[in-house]
Amino acid sequence: MRERIQFRRASNLLAYWKDGRLCFSNFASRLTIAAGPLACEVLDFFGTWRTSRQAVHHFSNFTPRSVRSAVSQLLKQGLLLRKGSPEAKDDERIAHAWGFWLPEASLHFWTKNAPYVRDESAAARRIKDALLVAPQPKIFKSVKGGDSFRLPSQNFPNSEFVRVLLARKTHRHFRKQSLSLESVSRLLSLVWGVTGYIHSPRFGKLLRKTSPSGGGRHPGEVYLMALRVKGLRRGLYYYHPSHHRLDRISTPATPTRAWQYCARQQFVKNAAALFLMTAVFPRTIWKYRHPRAYRVVLLETGHLCQTFCLVATWLGLAPFCTAALNDLLIEKDLGIDGIHESVLYVAGVGYPNTAEHPAHSVNRALGHEHHHRRNLAFRIGERVTR
Repeated sequence: MRERIQFRRASNLLAYWKDGRLCFSNFASRLTIAAGPLACEVLDFFGTWRTSRQAVHHFSNFTPRSVRSAVSQLLKQGLLLRKGSPEAKDDERIAHAWGFWLPEASLHFWTKNAPYVRDESAAARRIKDALLVAPQPKIFKSVKGGDSFRLPSQNFPNSEFVRVLLARKTHRHFRKQSLSLESVSRLLSLVWGVTGYIHSPRFGKLLRKTSPSGGGRHPGEVYLMALRVKGLRRGLYYYHPSHHRLDRISTPATPTRAWQYCARQQFVKNAAALFLMTAVFPRTIWKYRHPRAYRVVLLETGHLCQTFCLVATWLGLAPFCTAALNDLLIEKDLGIDGIHESVLYVAGVGYPNTAEHPAHSVNRALGHEHHHRRNLAFRIGERVTR
């Protein structure tokens, strides 16, 4: 019965040389394995669903035992997938949803749940060690060979826009004061709310918002983690941008959970609210099939976040944003799959601490012949740290 089980090579797979070793990376599971070149032949054979018995027949120059062993190793390391397994289903979903953007946009999956230095002293030591290896790049560049022209002096008008723009900064210290529901409403409306519609003869009704979006696709979504908001029960909520309403999600929302979401950064525990920014990728993939469009989705998330920071500053709030995230935990709590919709960025606010001061922490192988048949034995090395 075991030899009737079918296996296939993972679709979400990259192969490359690094430090003299042939590496295979499954970006869906975010694992990299070093293996001998013969692994390529085995993986190539399993480009379609096949059994180990078929592999034994195909690799007839090798002992059956060694062929089965090779299949077992590749399965264990996630390079081969068993038909019907959860891993195989996820692999197929990613390949189907992201097919037009792969393998270039595999970066999206590779960079989920990146390791972070939690010890501030250890982070400082890393930076110090880096400075010993190479000098820090210059913060300004010089262009030689051309004429230079002085621009008019920077005399800005005393306008509210300029004051807000110049006042925007990242905050790490907050008062314990709760946010008003009105402030939260304004933030959501002015950043993610729909301000109007445009009719396109080809694409139908397109949204207008205060931040630009390629082709008017607007893949960005936002979820509110209300920790201290007057008139709003603590919890996670989805913001509906057209109806301007919050839909409660039944999951825990605590300062500790917020801290876990944001790679255990201590200051996040004191925020009054977090805004969990996600993207629904099919909206953009549907129109833009080239993987460069993945850049556009990231850029648009940045547009939204800067708009958020400026609106928060205008409201007298203390904003911050971070990409140091526990992606998988957030996606689990939000009930999204991380494939069609995935978290990209988190912003938060509180009220500024009047005694706020600059943070001092760092922001942080083939064997022997046997009866004229060789052993199909390639060594799979230890997992490679990227």
